[in-house]
Amino acid sequence: MFEIRPYRPDDREDVALVCLRTAAAGGDATGVYSDDTLMPEVFALPYVEYAPELAFVVADTDTGRALGYVMAIADTADFVEWWRREWAPGFAARHPAAGEPTSHAPDFTEAELIDAGLHPERMLVPELAEYPAHLHIDLLPALQGQGFGRRLIERVRAELAARGVPALHLGLAAANTGARAFYDRLGFHELPSSTPQAPRLGIATN
Repeated sequence: MFEIRPYRPDDREDVALVCLRTAAAGGDATGVYSDDTLMPEVFALPYVEYAPELAFVVADTDTGRALGYVMAIADTADFVEWWRREWAPGFAARHPAAGEPTSHAPDFTEAELIDAGLHPERMLVPELAEYPAHLHIDLLPALQGQGFGRRLIERVRAELAARGVPALHLGLAAANTGARAFYDRLGFHELPSSTPQAPRLGIATN
């Protein structure tokens, strides 16, 4: 049995693991880079540091372990400033340079991933005034196709709407066709800055 509940601090390691195991266009990214902490430190952990109240997990009711999550940022511009001030210095100390290449050949290189961790201004999309919030959602395969993704996004959209946030956006890997089909079913639409190589979608919060 599974339940959707608010994120708790003791979910942090589970969240990092879910991020890693879904980071290769929806597949497992373990061992893709020289350091398995990189993906979570760019695409998950800063979110639960900055806005834990906008993170929700799908947890196993027997073990309490989180097997999926959604995490949102209500004010992306403020998040970028926080990241520069609070997150980037520690990230730079932990990841001073790209490690030795692995046997994998990801489209997004380790150097580019480190650059993303150091330069949060990449999140300042042209549509930010109309779509100030953004989110990340990931589910382990055991949870997929059971409606949890829809329920997580509905939950976080309601939370954002209650805060007066009108709309949100997200980006995804072009290769992740399953995720794109999922977002299309939920009513997300392409934003003007979206490209085939880097899709960017948006939706109103209510």
